[in-house]
Amino acid sequence: MLARLAILFVIVPLLELVLLIQLGQVVGLWPTIGLVVLTGVAGAALARAQGLRVLWAFQESTAQGRLPTTAIQDGLAILVGGALLLTPGLLTDILGFALLLPPTRRWIQGRVRNAVARRLRDGRIEMAVVVPGAFPEDAVGSTEDPGGS
Repeated sequence: MLARLAILFVIVPLLELVLLIQLGQVVGLWPTIGLVVLTGVAGAALARAQGLRVLWAFQESTAQGRLPTTAIQDGLAILVGGALLLTPGLLTDILGFALLLPPTRRWIQGRVRNAVARRLRDGRIEMAVVVPGAFPEDAVGSTEDPGGS
C-alpha cells in the first residue's frame, strides 16, 4: 500500500513534470501553458456535458424503478476524470479524457469491476452492509451497560 501511495504522490507528479519540461523545450513555454489551460477548460466542459447526461440517465432509471448502477459508475468515473483534467500534466489529462469518453470509460470500468470481483473472490476485500433500523435505537452509540449495573 505504501508503494502505491509513493507512486501516486511522488512518481506520477515527477513524471508529469519531466514530460511538461520536455514538451516546453520542444514547443516553448507559452504553448505548453496554453495546452495545460486548454485541456483543463475542455475537460471541465466535457465533464459538465457528460455529467448532465449521466444525471438524466440516473433520473430515468429511478423513474422506471431500476437501480441506476451504470449511471452511478459513470458519475464516479466522470468525477475522477474531471479532477484528473484539472490536474496539470499530460498523463493525468490522457487518463482524464479517457474517463470522460463513453467507449474508453466502459473499458476502464470493466477492468475495475473485474479487479474488484477478483479481490472479493480472493478475500482481499471484505464488504460490510449496514441496514438502517437493524440496530435498536438505544444501542447505537451507547456505551452504557444495558443491564444497568
